[in-house]
Amino acid sequence: MTGPFERPFSSVSRRAVLAGMGAGVGLLAAPAIVRAQADTIRIGFPTPLTGPFGAEAKDQVKSAELAVKLANDKGGIAGRKVELLVRDDKLNAGEAATRTLELIEKDKVHAVVGALSSAVQLAVNEVTRARKVIYVSISQSDTINEVKDFSRYTFHEALNPHMTTAAVARATFKKGSKVAFLVADYAYGHEMLRGFKRAAAEMGAEVVGEILHPFGTPDYSTLMPRLRAMKPDILAICNFGRDQANAIKQANDFGMNKQMQIVVPVLLHNQRIAVAPEVFEGVIGGANYYWQLEQTVPTAKSFNAAFKAAYDDAVPTDYGAYGFTGVSSLLLAMEKAGGTDTEKVVDALASLKYDVAKGPQYYRACDHQSVQSVLVLKSKPKAAMTSPVDLFDIVANEPGSEQMLRTCAELGFPT
Repeated sequence: MTGPFERPFSSVSRRAVLAGMGAGVGLLAAPAIVRAQADTIRIGFPTPLTGPFGAEAKDQVKSAELAVKLANDKGGIAGRKVELLVRDDKLNAGEAATRTLELIEKDKVHAVVGALSSAVQLAVNEVTRARKVIYVSISQSDTINEVKDFSRYTFHEALNPHMTTAAVARATFKKGSKVAFLVADYAYGHEMLRGFKRAAAEMGAEVVGEILHPFGTPDYSTLMPRLRAMKPDILAICNFGRDQANAIKQANDFGMNKQMQIVVPVLLHNQRIAVAPEVFEGVIGGANYYWQLEQTVPTAKSFNAAFKAAYDDAVPTDYGAYGFTGVSSLLLAMEKAGGTDTEKVVDALASLKYDVAKGPQYYRACDHQSVQSVLVLKSKPKAAMTSPVDLFDIVANEPGSEQMLRTCAELGFPT
């Protein structure tokens, strides 16, 4: 059974969310509010601080706060200090919509960054685009780039499932490879499955089967024998958070890591830290960021140094880095626009070329998807680790290119 916070945000669920807001419905239909020029630039930041994605959400907040601190240390934006207003969306679309509406109407934020769920970010986007408020999404989603959910005010700073799965497939799939899938039965899992299947078809790999599981499944023991019976060369586990660590551990318990290559679309730093190195050893997956990029990318070195100075020598994580790159891109656009005028900032974001942590990035014109590099990582064995955070080898670092995205026409935009 799919959790309500991860169902695709259809027109039916949109109505349910908006109906639950009571008086907020009328506000959504109203014209954009006119803000007086205030001293402080306020950025709303909804993210699921409570719940199964809490570790990744807290890392997002740390990196977002660092971006704000660095801007303020330099005198702010156009002489104005920046404030980050963090709200717990509880990984629930209705809660996220309510908190976002409050941020806009009560707290008078100038823009919104955040969310950590494919469906929840669509709820946030529904509210912001109705109010003509800029939203920079920092969670993976293919849907938010499609014309039905896009708006002039919508920007997607994270990787998307199409980009991620294609990069992982290029590193692991071969012509004739047999691939089986274990998939979380909600938006994230379905979008990753679709991306992997598309890549498999393009590369001539054979899909031998798929099994869906509910969000938060604690026991996969009845599923592993079924997957093993498919005799795959590759087992692609498409889930997130604690589900990832649990599924990989139980696959190992059945000896499947010795019989096939285990891959994941996103290899999560926090989940790898949460379990013994042996659990993830040899697993291959994608990532937006890994701290060892500092060896080749100057801005990664600077980002790591600032993060270590702020947080007791810790290193930034993958999903945490989204908080930094998402907020930083917004602040750079505000600086370019000379303030917080929404239309000017939108134009500045749309034309922005930036490099704040991982190399060059920019937003594609048709869908405002951030064009950026995609990493493919392989989890190290314990014997190869030189420190507790020396977790992965970088298998590939694919440079950002519009060629790695679905075409604008495929997303529904006029050609």
